[in-house]
Amino acid sequence: MPFPALFAITVVLGLAVWGAVAWHYIWPALRERSRPENLTPILMLHGFRFLGLAFVVPGVVSPELPAAFAQPVAYGDLISAVLALLALATLGTRAGTVVAWVFNTFGTADLLFGFYQGARISLPETQGLLGAGYFILAGYVPLLLITHGLAFRILLRTKVVFPSRGKLSAA
Repeated sequence: MPFPALFAITVVLGLAVWGAVAWHYIWPALRERSRPENLTPILMLHGFRFLGLAFVVPGVVSPELPAAFAQPVAYGDLISAVLALLALATLGTRAGTVVAWVFNTFGTADLLFGFYQGARISLPETQGLLGAGYFILAGYVPLLLITHGLAFRILLRTKVVFPSRGKLSAA
């Protein structure tokens, strides 16, 4: 099977599997909490976006990986990680909500721009350039995209969540 098809299959399956995990496990655990509590695990996960710096580390990726792809991906991820950690530090404040919106918008755009740049340089058609970075794109990026979707859903929710009657009577 041609490498571009294999690459597409891995990304699509990554999105499908992480989407199922989010649907069945992550969202049910988050949906009844307050907004700051909901965003905390998502922001913590995105704090690891510094892993995108691997795309500028020779030996992890091929030295022939075009800088037009590697540098925006690496430094966009680093900026996303810093924004996620800043949002985490300020959660529960008005500024924290603003930073969470900035992080989520920038982080999503960064991931989508990475896919655009990868397609622009025909990355899936050039085997070996990604090296071990392939696993970041195939396994980690779909999780990041899914959790960005969850974060948008949380940020857009205006309904105040109250504990269920069972939780009130237990207290």
